[in-house]
Amino acid sequence: MTSLPDQRPYRVAVIGSGPSGLYTAEALLEADPDVHVDVVDRLPAPYGLVRYGVAPDHLKMKSVIRALVSTFDDAARVRFLGNTQVGDSGIPGEILREHYHAVVHATGSAVDRALGVDGEDLTGSVGSGAFVSWYCGHPDAAGPGPALDRPGVVVVGAGNVAIDVARVLARPAEDLAATDLHDTVLDRLRDSAVTDVHVLIRRGPQHVRFTPAELRALAKLDDVEVRVHDDGVLAAGVEEPAERRMRQNIETLTAWAADPPGAGGRRRIHLRFLRSPVRLIGDDGGRVAGVEVQRNEIGDGDRVRGTGETEVLDAGLVVRAIGYAGEPIAGLPFDEATGTVPHDAGRVLLGGEPVRGSYVTGWIKRGPTGVIGTNKADGAETAASVLADLPGLASPPRPGGDAVLERLREFGLEPVLWDDWQRLDAAEKALGERRGGTERVKIAERAAMLDAARGSRTSPR
Repeated sequence: MTSLPDQRPYRVAVIGSGPSGLYTAEALLEADPDVHVDVVDRLPAPYGLVRYGVAPDHLKMKSVIRALVSTFDDAARVRFLGNTQVGDSGIPGEILREHYHAVVHATGSAVDRALGVDGEDLTGSVGSGAFVSWYCGHPDAAGPGPALDRPGVVVVGAGNVAIDVARVLARPAEDLAATDLHDTVLDRLRDSAVTDVHVLIRRGPQHVRFTPAELRALAKLDDVEVRVHDDGVLAAGVEEPAERRMRQNIETLTAWAADPPGAGGRRRIHLRFLRSPVRLIGDDGGRVAGVEVQRNEIGDGDRVRGTGETEVLDAGLVVRAIGYAGEPIAGLPFDEATGTVPHDAGRVLLGGEPVRGSYVTGWIKRGPTGVIGTNKADGAETAASVLADLPGLASPPRPGGDAVLERLREFGLEPVLWDDWQRLDAAEKALGERRGGTERVKIAERAAMLDAARGSRTSPR
């Protein structure tokens, strides 16, 4: 590659301030002192999935923020530009590109996958992404949330998100008061009439992909019984899985099948293996009232097939936790089958050739897989590609920090800067002190977040 005249400092925009974006920014900043990074996010608060996807009672997992915050230590070389929409209703991507040598997209995978069954569009049928966003205080989901006024809830899925949803719904609200739950969410959970949460898992207990720690946490809930419904599979004995964590899950589930933890609890979590929803049943008002569930069996080649035997579970809420897909990014190629942007080591590819100056990292790069820590190596790979390419990339026509802010304001955008976020952060911590016993209480409404960030006298609630 032919090098262009030295255009240092190199300016890079990372769109998305979740773990994938921040790990990429960190790797760029650590590798080259002449790289300057703007971390751009449409929300007024940073940290993405850690703030808005990790369950409120997962305090250890949320503590990764203490590491992510260090990305912003060098204020001379890195900025946070929150409340900055790129694309529709914001600044067009091609305009933003005029200010940077390279742009890294770290926008994740935010679309809930569908079940593909009749009745899925009924009121009370929601995706786990939307439901998790609500209880995590995401501005897009601020409000009273779904009705929890009926005893039964069905959660469809065999992963950690399904377990998180079930745990939050079953756990006593008094326990969750010690977390960062927004007041509106906490009030809804306090008033909840839910007594039975049914987790539908299409395969057998020997196939589940829960992490053992997530599964075992269910047994520690106050006043909650965990029942294993497996058609006697565990009692008959299953072949020992090769993977250690699956063996641990089998040991836990076998013990629970014989002796349910929390027996006699006021609420119950039902782990229903070899079950799939085939239809959502609505009431006269167009709301979910039940789920028709089919029993499955494992056939040749370890394939799941329905037996035709069905039952109906009463439910006023159905949460599908069967995975996520990415959304197309304007101006970039997109693979509909995988929900990702085609790439080579993070370099965006169009027709097999790199799109100069365009990169991806995180879920939009590899799909919704891995844990938070997976993003560190993933971000380092993308950062390495950016760093290798920078000497050969053309200088942007309008470089410079102030030029970006001026251009954003031309499009009606007033960014939330790092100092602004720190004011919002302090306001949330003050609410936590007011509640007592918790580090912070989330401010969920965008207007209230912006008021707090900009020093408004309006009291955040």
